[in-house]
Amino acid sequence: MANLQTLFDKKKYPQLVVPLVVSRPFRALWIGQSLSVFGSAITNVILPVIVYSLTQSTVSMGIIMAAYMLSNVLVLPFTGLIVDRMNRAVLMRTADFIRFLLTLIIAAGGLSGFLSIHLLTVIAIFFGLMDGLFQPAYSAIRATVFTPEIRNPANALTQLSIQAMRLLGPAAGGFTVAFLSAPVGFGIDSLTFLISFFCLIFLTKEGRVRKSHTSTDRIPFLKECFAGLTVIRKNTWLWVTILVFCFINICTSGIIAILIPWLINVHQHFPSYVYGLVMSAEAAGACGAAFIFGMRKTWRFRGWISYGGIGISGIVLFMTPLVHSVPVLFLLMILHGAGMMMFGLIWETSLQELVEPEAFGRVASIDMLGSFALLPVGYLFTGWFAGSVGGTTAIMILGAGVVVLIGFALCVPGIRNFS
Repeated sequence: MANLQTLFDKKKYPQLVVPLVVSRPFRALWIGQSLSVFGSAITNVILPVIVYSLTQSTVSMGIIMAAYMLSNVLVLPFTGLIVDRMNRAVLMRTADFIRFLLTLIIAAGGLSGFLSIHLLTVIAIFFGLMDGLFQPAYSAIRATVFTPEIRNPANALTQLSIQAMRLLGPAAGGFTVAFLSAPVGFGIDSLTFLISFFCLIFLTKEGRVRKSHTSTDRIPFLKECFAGLTVIRKNTWLWVTILVFCFINICTSGIIAILIPWLINVHQHFPSYVYGLVMSAEAAGACGAAFIFGMRKTWRFRGWISYGGIGISGIVLFMTPLVHSVPVLFLLMILHGAGMMMFGLIWETSLQELVEPEAFGRVASIDMLGSFALLPVGYLFTGWFAGSVGGTTAIMILGAGVVVLIGFALCVPGIRNFS
């Protein structure tokens, strides 16, 4: 690896591409997860088609999504401990293989005609459990595979591929439904999980938990599950950021998922394709920020840069009701995507730097729990708030709330001085 790194330095290759050449574990992880995200992006489009073909009921779709989210949230505190006790690559392979079987059942059921809403709901519950196991393990193994020499470009390449697959996946899903059939899309997704399973075979060594110290003290099970809180409390950057984003997620999640579509399609009466362009602009901004981030091995003033990115996103959201031009709205959403991505990349790299390997799974699960558990709260609050004060006013107040929260966070020296 050292010789390859020297070769890259001599030839002045972009820092962004170094992980792909010097790290076989990174290549395996990157290929497997890129394809898996692509498959999931396809089924995110196709699942509603299958549900509505069975029942024509929005309630059924809501029940399935609630079943998935509830099982995912409830299992996260416990899977964090499992991730910190067992080989992370083995856990990821287990989750991938079970998700391969689940999606294959949906594909086979849809093609043969025995699929039902009850079966989909049960599958959604197991899918939520497997995602709750996979995601903390994936976060923890990245901290091992993304070594300090490649950490910034590795995180950037990962996010670039995720955004690209999320752009391509829905189009592929629409094509599959139009020219083949909806169940075939789940067959494609099952194949991507199987490929990811085989890619993860190369990561067994990297999946081992490396303990920096051992303890003979017996700790109660529940206390050990939430031991990540102890790690988080020791670092101002970690606990302040997680706390602040509990509220920022409430402000932003509902705006993006509920109010921006309303603003474009109902309030502004833009053509229906504009919303798709706006979401593509957000993804384009995220890709641009990931590309810039990955071109440097280290970044200084990360507290200012990351929170400044979220502050820009808040200002953008505040301005959207005032914009009546599609190109300007497109530009604003590019800035929004870039700001959110810059924060996300700095947050991911800081977790990998600050959290000890043996506690990473539990810290990651608490971080995810804080984000996922409050998403339904954000959606419900946004709907109620917009109904009370009006949609445009709600967007501006919530956008301003993001900026105010960023201002409060930057008053904390541990945030302001994080570098």
